[in-house]
Amino acid sequence: MAAVPIRRREFDLDGLLDALAEKITARLRPESSPMPRLLTLREAGAMLGRSADAMQKLVARGEIRVIRTGRRIHITREDLDDWIARNRE
Repeated sequence: MAAVPIRRREFDLDGLLDALAEKITARLRPESSPMPRLLTLREAGAMLGRSADAMQKLVARGEIRVIRTGRRIHITREDLDDWIARNRE
């Protein structure tokens, strides 16, 4: 069986990297993706550097205010900021 030559497409690597960098930067800008008003325990935990389980323990101990909708638990950004302020040394 004879080898079939493979055609390589010419592309501009620098242009590709620049376009990729622009897309990443756009996604990281706060104004391009506003933070939701209500956060899940996982999202709130990510902001504090804690796990969802650790956040659940804070909720169970009544250390942070929550909004319950059925089984779902949400934390407002304001309540999260209040908790941070109360626990600042």
